[in-house]
Amino acid sequence: MAGTVVVFDFDKTIINVDSDNWVVDELGFTDLFNKLRPTMPWNTMMDRMMGELHLNGKSVDEIKQVLKRIPIHPRIVPAIKKAHSLGCDLRVVSDANLFFIETILVHLGIRDLFTEINTNPGYVDEEGRVRISPYIDFNTSPHCCPRCPPNMCKGLIIERIQASITKEGKNKRIIYLGDGSGDFCPSLKLKETDYMMPRKHFPVWDLICENRIRVQASVHEWSDGAQLEQVLLKLIVKAVSSTVDCKFENFPDTATAAHEASLPVLKVRN
Repeated sequence: MAGTVVVFDFDKTIINVDSDNWVVDELGFTDLFNKLRPTMPWNTMMDRMMGELHLNGKSVDEIKQVLKRIPIHPRIVPAIKKAHSLGCDLRVVSDANLFFIETILVHLGIRDLFTEINTNPGYVDEEGRVRISPYIDFNTSPHCCPRCPPNMCKGLIIERIQASITKEGKNKRIIYLGDGSGDFCPSLKLKETDYMMPRKHFPVWDLICENRIRVQASVHEWSDGAQLEQVLLKLIVKAVSSTVDCKFENFPDTATAAHEASLPVLKVRN
């Protein structure tokens, strides 16, 4: 089952909220956040917010404690552990930041299950404050993708993952899970043999519904952690079964057909 790469968005996919908003709100800085929001790019604003927290005596440990109590559906961690136990290559592609993501994943005991985390840099500097910067320097090296925010094009990251798979000479399928509008671009990069799992009634689901013909991958929606677990694990089994079928084409595929029939498939809106 090592032939399956599972790519997770983080905010509102692995966790159930936006991690930036959660930290700001829990530490009582929502008003300043709302004041700064229209005046600067998101990563610059979050770095500024981390500076304000530091100036107001909020320690790194306090930020970590807030992150450790972030809401997460009880079936998400078991789903991730099961996918890993089945041999899947797990990765994160997120517009959050490394400090927040790693703090949460370490707390949940699943950091080592992921082979890579693609996100905005986040770290603690020598003065003991959290620093956050954009994934790419959009002033000197813009990605030029009109669909994505200036600091990150997730579609380019998926293309890099696909290129590395091709270089390895392996026939790996990708399962991508996400919720936001930034997850639409990578959905357009997936192949017919891949799977896209948009969160139902979230921005990426709406975009896919409106542009279904542009998405080559098989699309399977989910609404909460329980359904994420159910759909993801069935798709992993289906992906493996399909890989086996390529080697043994004369064998009947009753198991795969049964799994596919039970999966929620996104239909085109009328």
